[in-house]
Amino acid sequence: MNEKIRQVQELAELIGPNIYLQALVIAVVFIAIGKAADWIISRTIGKLVSRSKNDVDDRIVGLLHRPIFLSFVLLGLSLATQRLQLPSPPEFITLGALKTIAIVIWYNMLRHLTDILVDTAQRNRDSRLVQNGMLPLIQNVIKVVLFAMAIYFVFLAWNINVTAWVASAGIVGLALSFAARDTLSNLFAGVSIVMDAPYKNGDYIILESGERGIVTHIGLRSTRILTRDDVEITVPNGIMGNSMITNEAGGPSERHRIRIAVGVAYGSDMDHVIATLEKVATDHSEVCRNPAPRVRFRQFGESSLDFELLCWIERPVDRGRLRHELGCSVYKAFNDNDIAIPFPQRDLHVRTMPDTT
Repeated sequence: MNEKIRQVQELAELIGPNIYLQALVIAVVFIAIGKAADWIISRTIGKLVSRSKNDVDDRIVGLLHRPIFLSFVLLGLSLATQRLQLPSPPEFITLGALKTIAIVIWYNMLRHLTDILVDTAQRNRDSRLVQNGMLPLIQNVIKVVLFAMAIYFVFLAWNINVTAWVASAGIVGLALSFAARDTLSNLFAGVSIVMDAPYKNGDYIILESGERGIVTHIGLRSTRILTRDDVEITVPNGIMGNSMITNEAGGPSERHRIRIAVGVAYGSDMDHVIATLEKVATDHSEVCRNPAPRVRFRQFGESSLDFELLCWIERPVDRGRLRHELGCSVYKAFNDNDIAIPFPQRDLHVRTMPDTT
């Protein structure tokens, strides 16, 4: 870089001995180069990207041309300042200010570029990151990293020793980590949940403690669940990350299988019982046709032949209501088809009678 600066200064000396004129020419030349670069990006590259089917590249090109032009302008002003051979303090302040302006310009450009890419990914419904809720997290992390890098380069522009600041930040961070241990635990657990995606918004889950409901919000600190009583509960992610969670909406599909256990009296026609139970399931409009409902004989009970009706429903959240409706339909169908549902009975045999005399 110093070699390039020296070459520019040697070329400027060809203009004449006046250093102010040389500085002016350097600034004007770099402004002209910046305008040429701006024209190439806006016209030539802009026409090429305008032929694409989406507007992402158009927005990126529109975002780039101004920072590139201003970078050439700031570079020319920096070289012109060095050519003027000002005293050390004014030169240091001028160069530091120009470098800071350049850092701010490129920081804003990268921040807006992040917004464009995130917005494009959100519009892409096939994106796995969008389904897992990763994009908001990635966007915030990138913005924090960009801001930290901008501060770091500003310190370098003003020749500020960064080592002492980093050490101080480490001590403060250690103290905060002890003070906010639970909050950090929930934060890291939230990041793990977002990345691993054991569940997502809209899933019907059952917690290890017994609570169950639909996931309404997954944050970095907590997860919100709407129960069947329409009560929203908030569970810290530290608990969610360290407990067993049953996701009934997970797997290849959201379908859920329900089981209706019923016993019939000994001596009943088993084929007739199976056909009656299957008809009850197939006649219900909310029972899936594929996989088809089926009936299984389970065991010889003490007072009954035990069967189980197995059928699939579209959503786990409807399980309680459909079990109720199918149970009522089974009882009515058994009454209509003279199928008896036994109940436990005990025979009492009295071997001796007490003496009443």
